[in-house]
Amino acid sequence: MTEKQLCDMAVAMLERAYVPYSHFPVGAALLCKDGTVFTGCNVENAAYGATICAERTAMVKAVSEGHRDFDTIVIAGRSEDYCVPCGTCRQVMMEFAPDLTVICLNGKGESKRFALKELLPYGFDQSWL
Repeated sequence: MTEKQLCDMAVAMLERAYVPYSHFPVGAALLCKDGTVFTGCNVENAAYGATICAERTAMVKAVSEGHRDFDTIVIAGRSEDYCVPCGTCRQVMMEFAPDLTVICLNGKGESKRFALKELLPYGFDQSWL
């Protein structure tokens, strides 16, 4: 799986997003260390708290299928700014993949690469319990 293929998969998920309230589609593609890819899109709800982000959709799909070793996630949006994960998504990523590579795309297809620990320094994990 090339990085471009992973980016293309995330962009393709923009079309599946259910965003009648924000009109802000997000797509994600999560690469597992074994090469398996899980995709996701954001799914909004009139009760905003029930909304799920694209990143968490992809991660929940992966975990529910028995995958827990993640390498890279690509997050795509259509705005001029890079589509970065929200705080809740960063925390969910930290739970399963503190060394995850996060690639954020903007609407022009430009990318910015982060280590998850750059996006969530001192992230909460089981060592804090």
